[in-house]
This record gives sequence, structure tokens and C-alpha cells, in this order.
Amino acid sequence: MTVFILVAGAFTGPHVWRDTAARLTAEGAQVRTVALTGLGGPSADGGAAVDLETHVADVLAVIDSVAVPAAGEPGGEIVLVGHDYGIHPVLGAADRRARSIARIVYLDSGMPQDGVPALAAVPDQLLREEVAERAAGSGDGATGGELPPPAKDAWPRWGSTEGLSEAALDGLTALAAPQPLGTLLQPLRLTGAVAEVPATGVLCTGNGPGVEMLQIMVDVGTPALQALAEARVTFFELPTGHWPMLSSPDALAGVLIEAASGGGHLLTPAEAGRTPAHLRPFLLDVPERSRERTGNTDLYLPDGPGPHPAVVFVHGGPVPPGARPTPRDWPTLTGYARQVAGQGVVGVTLDHRLHAVTDYEQAAADVAAAVERVRADPRVDADRVALWFFSGGGPITAEWLTDPPVWLRCVAANYPILAPLPGWGLTGSRFHPVRALSRAGRLPVVLVRAGRESAEIAGTVEEFVAEAARCGANLEIIDVPEGRHGFETLDPADGAREAVHRAVGAVLDRLKG
Repeated sequence: MTVFILVAGAFTGPHVWRDTAARLTAEGAQVRTVALTGLGGPSADGGAAVDLETHVADVLAVIDSVAVPAAGEPGGEIVLVGHDYGIHPVLGAADRRARSIARIVYLDSGMPQDGVPALAAVPDQLLREEVAERAAGSGDGATGGELPPPAKDAWPRWGSTEGLSEAALDGLTALAAPQPLGTLLQPLRLTGAVAEVPATGVLCTGNGPGVEMLQIMVDVGTPALQALAEARVTFFELPTGHWPMLSSPDALAGVLIEAASGGGHLLTPAEAGRTPAHLRPFLLDVPERSRERTGNTDLYLPDGPGPHPAVVFVHGGPVPPGARPTPRDWPTLTGYARQVAGQGVVGVTLDHRLHAVTDYEQAAADVAAAVERVRADPRVDADRVALWFFSGGGPITAEWLTDPPVWLRCVAANYPILAPLPGWGLTGSRFHPVRALSRAGRLPVVLVRAGRESAEIAGTVEEFVAEAARCGANLEIIDVPEGRHGFETLDPADGAREAVHRAVGAVLDRLKG
């Protein structure tokens, strides 16, 4: 019999598992919910500081009660489930009882590493700084003090509340407990034994990427995800926010049961004898054209002396710094650059340094510098330039939508991210195209929208379209109903080809007009 040991995340306790536990029990499993000290469990003895080791001990006590059952009672196959912060004490305990654990389930959590505190997994940088300041000012030492639970409207800083009813959000807030600071500040200590335990990740796509996006990140060389592919970690998706035990308890229980039996989707290692999606051929048969390379910028020049208008193609990301080939050589960007060059326009591809979601400042600076170099080229008409962004490059459009220069004739974006995603922790960031759009005036914007986009990215596009309607922005939408994120190399169908022709035509019409 499978025994699920469920460990809740920050500020929460066993109560959040009620409905999921009932469904698991109805399916014949045993369920144990861990009452972490100070979070639904007992208070620390004598007022002692509660830290991560305290919570590791709490989980160990439950594991041992199951692994060494009372006389005459059967044991069970233990599946440890850690949600959010809860994955930290789960891993700490599993590392010490690796032979007793059949599987670890990472429920919409990070991938903690030895020596790293749980605070590092909090996506919101400002929130991390606030916690560190509170700890410094607590006067109780590095592991003393408590962090008050969020107010009702502050939960999104800790994770997407998509799917939560008002009643559920009210209950989450009412029952939340202060989080002992030591649990967030004390580094996790692992010997490495836990690496041998099978693992499953449950991705809540309302709060972060789904399996398809993870595969793209594996293909471009993201080291941590490459390791997951090689370790044959299985994955499931749930189309909800960060608290699926409250928003989708039955669906979560079903996924946990499948995970316990080893089910789920496997990521394909990058070097598995196949061409990664982003390196497959461009969907149009575009004639070869020579390029001129200077620094991080390539120019595909049209025939004739010029000066010619230019389109600068800005890749997405994050892209690991060691990715080869670099984005300016990816078929999608070179395909578009050659396509416009064949129609009398300079096509420009470049590499920028968006290696992590914290790198938008330097990536935006790289793009701005490249644009100025292009405009300074005597073969380019400096007064007729368009910028075309892709995927994770989308937030950089905010820099150009805000008070656009007169020479910028058009901004285009394919399957873009148009607002910081919930897991990025960019609260208050200026890289927020939805907020910038009202300042764009009559600047033409061409949006190429993928019909099979991931829920988290599609949500930002919907916000952008709604804002365009509200402020009267000059927006043209080109839909690719069957297209996926990166459809130019993933979905070479007639509809996608037609969309590319329409998008190129729309941009060039505005550029040459």
C-alpha cells in the first residue's frame, strides 16, 4: 500500500491537504500530513528558535512511524510530497532515509541544492530582501523571529492564486501562520543520498512553465534541466495556480497516484540523436544570403546601395551563456532576417545577455546598443527601423513602447511574454509591456499570437490585448490557431506559413510607408 506523506509550504499546515487527502484515502492509499513545528504543529519547546532542521526532524518522525510500523501492522511504500517551501524539509529528511523512500514529488516547488537556504527559492527579489531585512532587525540571531503571513491580496507575491475561489483564498488567509525565519535562512544540508530516490515534478502551469517549455529549456542547454532529463525525472502538469490542493484537489490526488506508480512525462536529453526544436529548419524556403558579423550583431543586407530600412530581430530567453549555436544563428531568426532582406530591408540578428530573468537590464542595454550601431551604419536608413521580439524577449518591448522614438516605425512580437510571469519575482519591474502600452501613442504594434500557447504566457497576451482595447493602441493581431510557442520550426503547416507572410508584410508595410 502506498503511503503519501504530505508536507505543506510556507505559512500553511496540514489543513490545506484535507480534500486531497480524502481523495487519496478513497483510492486506497494511506495519508500522513506533517504538522511542522510552528505551522500547524507544536510550538518550539521553551521558546527555542525554529529552523529548517526542526522541520526536517518533524518529517523524519513521520517517516519513521511509517517505515517502522507497530507490531502486526503492515508497512507501506512511502511517497514524500513537498509543496513550495515544504520540499526543503522533505529533501533534508529523505537524504537521511533514502532507503525508506520510494519517490519524492516536487509539487510546484524549486530544486533545492545542498548549502542553499529556502529563501533563495522565493522568486520575488524584493520579497527576499524584505525577509533578509526583517531577519537582520529581529534581534534574535540568524534563526530567530517570524515572518507574518501574507494579507489576502499579498499571496500572489508567493505564487499565482489562479483557480482559487474567494472562499478558498479567505480560508488560506485565515488559517495562515507566521513562518519561522530560521526555516527560510538556514541552509539545506544534503549528503547526496537523496539523488538516488526517484522523483516526479508536478508543474502548475498557472504559476510557471509546463512540460513543453521545460523541454525547450533542456534543448537550449539549461544545466539544471538537462540534469533532470538525464535522471529520468517524470513530470505532470496541472492547469492551475500555486495551491492545487485548494484549487484542484481531485486532479492533484489523481496525479499523485499516477506519480506513485512511476507515471508521467519524461524530458528528452538534449543530446539524444535528434535535432532540438529551436534548431529545426525555418518553415519558409528562404534563399541563402551572406551576412556581415560585427561583435554581437549580424546584418543580412538586401541588394542595392541603400540606405535601406532595417528590422532588428530580438531573441527570447533566458538562454544559458554556453548555448551553441548562439541565438543569432537559430533558424527562426536567420530565416526572418533573410526573408526581409529579400524584400529590400536590412535584417539584423543579435545576441544579448538574457541568461536569467534577473538579466533584463543588461539584455535591454545590449539591444539598445545594437540598435544604435545598426542605425549608424550608412547602408541603413536611420529613420526607418522596426524591432521584432520573440518569446522571453517580449518584456524588453516595454522599453520601446514607453515614449517611442520617431524613427521607430513598428514593434512586432511573436508568442511574446508581455508581463512578468508569476514565478519571476519581478514585482514593480519596468519590463512590463502591458503597463507601458498606454504610452506608445500611435506606434504600430504587430502581435503574432500562437493558438496553442502555454497558459501562463497566453495570460500575459490576453492582458496586453485588453489593455490595447482600453487605451486605443494601434495593434494588429495575426493569429496562428494551431501554432505552438516557436511555431516557425515546430509547426511548418500552411496556416503557419501564411501567418509568417502576413506578419512580414504587416511590418514591412509600416516600415516602408
